[in-house]
Amino acid sequence: MNHIVFGTAVGMALGFALAFGSFGQMLIVALFAALGFGAAKVLSGEVDLSAYSANRSGRR
Repeated sequence: MNHIVFGTAVGMALGFALAFGSFGQMLIVALFAALGFGAAKVLSGEVDLSAYSANRSGRR
């Protein structure tokens, strides 16, 4: 999925959330869209989180 299609889909989802709900509900939809985007980047291998999950047994 290219960036134009993804941006259009997110924009439409946020528009529907704002049209049928309140501004706060739209912000919740935007938060979950951002979380889903980040999870997709990690699962596709574009973002490497191994540095954050390294064993740090020597530090507390």
